[in-house]
Amino acid sequence: MNSIELRTAFSLAFVYVLRMLGLFMVMPVLAISATSYPDYSAFLVGLAIGGYGLTQAILQIPMGVLSDKIGRKPVIVGGLILFSIGSVLAGLSESLTWIVIGRFLQGAGAIAGAIMALAGDLSREPQRPKVMAVIGISIGFSFYLALLLGPIIAGKFGLSGIFMATGFLALGCILLVMFAVPNAVNIAPKGDTLPVIDDIKNLFIHPQLLRLNISVLLLHMMITLVFVQIPILLVDLSWPLASHWQVYLMVLVASIIGLLGLMKVAAKHPSGILQISVLGLALVFICMIFGHHSLVYLIILISLFFTCFNYLEANFPAMVSNIAPAGKKGSAMGIYASFQFFGAFIGGVTSGSISEYFGLQWVFVIASLVCVLWLFLIRGLQATNRLKRYTLKTQNQTTDLAFQQLAKLEGVMDITLVPSEQVVYLKADGKHFDIQQARDLLNIPE
Repeated sequence: MNSIELRTAFSLAFVYVLRMLGLFMVMPVLAISATSYPDYSAFLVGLAIGGYGLTQAILQIPMGVLSDKIGRKPVIVGGLILFSIGSVLAGLSESLTWIVIGRFLQGAGAIAGAIMALAGDLSREPQRPKVMAVIGISIGFSFYLALLLGPIIAGKFGLSGIFMATGFLALGCILLVMFAVPNAVNIAPKGDTLPVIDDIKNLFIHPQLLRLNISVLLLHMMITLVFVQIPILLVDLSWPLASHWQVYLMVLVASIIGLLGLMKVAAKHPSGILQISVLGLALVFICMIFGHHSLVYLIILISLFFTCFNYLEANFPAMVSNIAPAGKKGSAMGIYASFQFFGAFIGGVTSGSISEYFGLQWVFVIASLVCVLWLFLIRGLQATNRLKRYTLKTQNQTTDLAFQQLAKLEGVMDITLVPSEQVVYLKADGKHFDIQQARDLLNIPE
């Protein structure tokens, strides 16, 4: 990567980390800290934890499309302003209801699509996957960092301290976007980074993508459900909130070791490991039904949960990318992200409602039943070969004959021509596909 691409990757990754920290840091602490508010209820706690997911899900695709019309940076800055307002509002709130409203506003800053599109605009096609990978890694890093920092900050400054800190950090991110992130010179083809409205309907009902979309909805439903309940269980076991980060640190280390083991087995049996991971989640919730009165026992169960969660969370996006038709990856990922965030909303509301009206055990009963049903859904996922994606700019004089010849090249599995963008999107088997042959057919200089 050149200097502009490095600057783009790390500055946008930093924006992503700070923003996601603000969304995630309250998850491991809100269930405990919220008890001090006069309108406390388990339902409102669940809504506050998962509420950001609803506005994220609704606005994810529209904000991405808007960035294509008015520019990436204005949408990113506008989203960060909304996020900051929501954070400060939640930080100043004296009731749980207003925290819920603040969380909805935080989620309204749905800038993921615009960030990815800007990263695409500022990177060359061969280097684009590296830039995206740096930003992708930052998302996972922010979640685990939030688990450790949330209890520490809440222990010293309270829940309002977390919200106020993230609100001011978001304002700092605006300066970063305006002055540190380079301005886009070349606008990248948008098919693999941004959702296209005309593609949404067909991709929404695509059988394999729909299974993945529902799967990520259920996965994030489970993670949000867990964080409505786990902090309460830890406090019940005489583990104070300010020390919860120690538990999460042990859990993260154990789950990383477990993840490495799953990845080793998955190299030979990928589809089987998906089912085993869902079965592992079901096992965790079944065990929770029958008791969670030992700290060691609870840590083992949470570690198993995170091992399975981490494997699925890492593999689902790669599967979406692989299955999505050529030139439709941006739309497929936009739909996927909407399902992902909507799952967080459902998990918070479901967990809070069931625990308030029926009791904690029924939360785990429902979760285990959902995981069993999920097993049947995920069994229908078909294994696919890992294919590489290529984006080639065409010339005005590109003929239909050249396009047909391109489609017949060895290794080409899927091809989409978009005349309005003067671009051809390809999915091909990298072992057999010769990119230079494709360039020659399209008269593209080296």
